[in-house]
Amino acid sequence: MTDRVRERAFAKINLTLDVLNKRPDGYHELVTVMQTASLADEVYISVKRGQGIRAMCDVPGLPRDLDNLAGKAAKAFLDHVGCTDTAVDITIEKHIPDRAGLAGGSSDAAAVIRGLDGLLGTGLSDGELVSVASGVGSDVPFCLFGGTRLCRGRGEILEDAPELPDCVIAIVKPEFSVSTPYLFGRLDDTPVRVRPDTRGMLDALRAGELFKICGLLGNVFEEALPEAQRRQVEDIKSRLVGAGALGAVMSGSGSAVYGVFPNGTEPEVNVPGAEIFIVKNVKKLRQLQKNQSNWE
Repeated sequence: MTDRVRERAFAKINLTLDVLNKRPDGYHELVTVMQTASLADEVYISVKRGQGIRAMCDVPGLPRDLDNLAGKAAKAFLDHVGCTDTAVDITIEKHIPDRAGLAGGSSDAAAVIRGLDGLLGTGLSDGELVSVASGVGSDVPFCLFGGTRLCRGRGEILEDAPELPDCVIAIVKPEFSVSTPYLFGRLDDTPVRVRPDTRGMLDALRAGELFKICGLLGNVFEEALPEAQRRQVEDIKSRLVGAGALGAVMSGSGSAVYGVFPNGTEPEVNVPGAEIFIVKNVKKLRQLQKNQSNWE
């Protein structure tokens, strides 16, 4: 058994994101096509005989230990496999901005689950890994496997989708952040005028038509943003398209906005006060043994 491993925790973007009915358990039913992007945290995981979970990162003010999703993931994993004599130490080098809709914390958690499965030699099945991950956070199951996936339920129902063609992605994180629970609450009270065409997106991915894919990017959360923030998001989208993006949309519950550019381009994006990351799409991190369901 090796005692230390490094895992890359990749960001995700949503090609489409639709929020449906509120479920009896208080969560919302989601239908989303997610994509892994090459912006990534570095997660170092070590184990030794003992007890206790330590999780810390190099960004001041972020949660630590069991208050951090990575620490929660370690505890969930150890509880699942019944391991009571292992201490876990997690160190995270952050590169994915916080509260941006890019699943930085969820990806760190998924990296811990993957890392511990390897370090402890437990060899959990896909179903077991998803079970552990879904108890930690809605985006964690996707972040385990990555690539291009159709995700439903709270995000825990994963199905392979045709891969996004190679492209360049410019991610823009404005100065403001958005509370996900707050935006869900606003969405409950906001009539959705236009919903993303999930089936159309899957068809465009299957055809490998990047221009058509970019024309189908959509996120219902944009409609729930407060007016001032919605104007900022629209301004960023306009700047991205003006710089040559084939399409642009907000990721997750925001506040990051991304634009998709043809492969081989070097976009020059100018958004005052924003962090800008020029990245690529990433293929599957791990192959699903089989699709969990068929979406109709």
